[in-house]
Amino acid sequence: MVRVRVVQHSGLRRRALWRRVLWGGGEALVTVGVVLLLLVVHQVWWTNREARAGAGREVRALERAWDGEGGDFGTAVPAPSAAAEPSLADVPADDGGSEPTAGTRPRSATPPAPDWSQAYAILSIPRLHLRVPVAEGVSKAGVLNKGYVGHYPGTGQPGQAGNFAVAGHRNTHGEPFRYINRLAPKDIVRVETRSATYTYAVDQTLPQTAAHDASVIRPVPRSRVKPRYGYEAPGYYLTLTTCTPEYTSKYRLVVWGKLVSMRPR
Repeated sequence: MVRVRVVQHSGLRRRALWRRVLWGGGEALVTVGVVLLLLVVHQVWWTNREARAGAGREVRALERAWDGEGGDFGTAVPAPSAAAEPSLADVPADDGGSEPTAGTRPRSATPPAPDWSQAYAILSIPRLHLRVPVAEGVSKAGVLNKGYVGHYPGTGQPGQAGNFAVAGHRNTHGEPFRYINRLAPKDIVRVETRSATYTYAVDQTLPQTAAHDASVIRPVPRSRVKPRYGYEAPGYYLTLTTCTPEYTSKYRLVVWGKLVSMRPR
């Protein structure tokens, strides 16, 4: 006698349903993966491309303006900002020259008054093949995301006694300060304005400090978190700040330099 196998249609329906669920879930995961990949490409590649192109155009515009082809950035010394104390959480014949003679102050041309709506200086680091515009402020949308270096309001201007402190992105949006951790003592950083070129020599690097360690951008910069880093006497300082580790904003990396020469334009 031949036995006929009884097919349970309810079991078939369940298996078909599970296949549809698994297939739909797989399609959803693939879609999410593609969207995330596109976001990463936009954030890491496209923003760098756009910011670097824009920053390059701004550098060329500044150079044309300083050469007399248009624009006037003024020559008055800006009054110190009355804003609240700047914070790191808001986020940066002279090939080396010689340090100013002890007991004397380096001569300084009158820095131009910043035009708050655009870049007013150019920062160059030969070791890193970097040349980017400097604008006032450290807001992401207004300055840093354009691939610019941002000047901390309330800190000194180029060539002035005190501390010319700036911030820049380490990753994405041009990432001008991505490799400042590679700078070594005596490496050169130049800051060009309409009136002069100021040359600073790298002196110290603070590999990591807290985002709230605002003392590193004071007129006499010194870390409160790691007091062995910084200075005790007034001088002519440059401070570069950026986020660390890469692709995070948990801590800050700080590079300090000292003014070694000034050359009028």
